[in-house]
Amino acid sequence: MKKLFVLLATAATLMLAACGKLSFDSDTTSTAKSGTTTGAYQTTGTVDNSMYQGVIKNGRYQTSSARGLQLTQNTQGSNMFNVKSMENGLLTLAKQQFSTSKYVFQEGQLLSTATAENWLGRQSKSNPTGLNPADNGKNGETTRAPIYLQTLLEQDFMVQAGNKLNLGGVAIALGLNEYDYYTKEQYGATYTTHIGDAALTKQGKAMAQTVVNRLRKLKGVGNDTPIIIGLYKNAGADSLVGGTFIDYVVSKSGTSLGSWSNVNEKNQVLPTVENAKPINQTVADDFDNFKDKVQNFFPTLAGVTAQTHYTNNNLTGMNVTINTQFYGESEIQSFTQLVATSATKYLPAGVKLEITIQSTGGVQAFIARESGSKGLYTHVFSSY
Repeated sequence: MKKLFVLLATAATLMLAACGKLSFDSDTTSTAKSGTTTGAYQTTGTVDNSMYQGVIKNGRYQTSSARGLQLTQNTQGSNMFNVKSMENGLLTLAKQQFSTSKYVFQEGQLLSTATAENWLGRQSKSNPTGLNPADNGKNGETTRAPIYLQTLLEQDFMVQAGNKLNLGGVAIALGLNEYDYYTKEQYGATYTTHIGDAALTKQGKAMAQTVVNRLRKLKGVGNDTPIIIGLYKNAGADSLVGGTFIDYVVSKSGTSLGSWSNVNEKNQVLPTVENAKPINQTVADDFDNFKDKVQNFFPTLAGVTAQTHYTNNNLTGMNVTINTQFYGESEIQSFTQLVATSATKYLPAGVKLEITIQSTGGVQAFIARESGSKGLYTHVFSSY
């Protein structure tokens, strides 16, 4: 049976409120490749050629200096699916420009906490570098100047040069709000400004040019260092899936930007909520059949949901979560086998699939299939 290697690599995500307070939260068959060790740095090695090696300096993994910053007032930031979705999506964009065999991944080191906070704030006399528009003094849902930029994410890509690493490329995600939540007074009611795609894209592209201009002036960023800027549209605060990237551009030299490329991706939760129309009715029907089959055998299940991901209108991934009330080891083992059998029969074949079976006591079992594979990997967590 193929072994499943799971590498958890989180990128530096900066989430700050322009008007709110800040809190700090701590937060396939493959051939293993050993890391590189020199007197100055070490790399993590990799178990999958599609993944980047990470950087270790002085015996420690290199985290961003601004890692953990998180907004507390604007409820847009309460959707943590946006965080993971943005990180994974930016890595996917980066791989088109920075090969995993040539570049080593490092969490963002260029933007300090103070710099990121200023950029994410509103522009004002006291904060001239703010990327969000100045407050116009109005508080109407359609008359106020909304917060367009909610999050910043920096990922650095290093190249080995002798016994040191040099910056070989930078990827930046600009997390933009489709819905900007705000209050008119402290502890008051929450209001929402909806931002249309045209306004969102216009603001994002203008910000991208400004960000490239500023990055080129930073120490270590060469005139020919490739810079990727991706525009990410955040999902709403109550969404059960994260947002998606909508456009990206590469600056290969100087401050000029190349041609913008559209990213045709969509996420949706199943079963759909609020009578939303499924992106793909066949996929929705397949999931309903799977869900009904599993719940008919085990009616005490607390819930079965799925996150679906579409690229160019084709299903490319599905993450299923099953909440159970099981505690007996044999019951969990039997249930896991039933779920795996039902998944093979009812769920779409060939796409990447992850099924997490969990209870109040934590994750009980895990089922997975890589894209293009036919077989499922299953694992039931036990203890001694």
